[in-house]
Amino acid sequence: MELAEQTGTATGGSKPVTPASAVQNGSRREWLIGCRDVANRHRSLTVVVEQNRVLLVGPPGETAVLCQGEVSQLRSALREAAEQAER
Repeated sequence: MELAEQTGTATGGSKPVTPASAVQNGSRREWLIGCRDVANRHRSLTVVVEQNRVLLVGPPGETAVLCQGEVSQLRSALREAAEQAER
């Protein structure tokens, strides 16, 4: 996945995001990953690591909190999806 920093608004703006590195906010690490919504508008998916949990925040602001086993499942699903998308 490409790491990105926001150049527009995370869920409401239509400006694209640009590549960057992870951001440290206190005890939290965050990544903004450029994506598009179902209407093909530029948006971002935010991945946050907080203690031993991973939070995913995507347009329009829905959040998922994952335990370690669920993170492994997500990683596997993302790897498989990326491989299929590259074909």
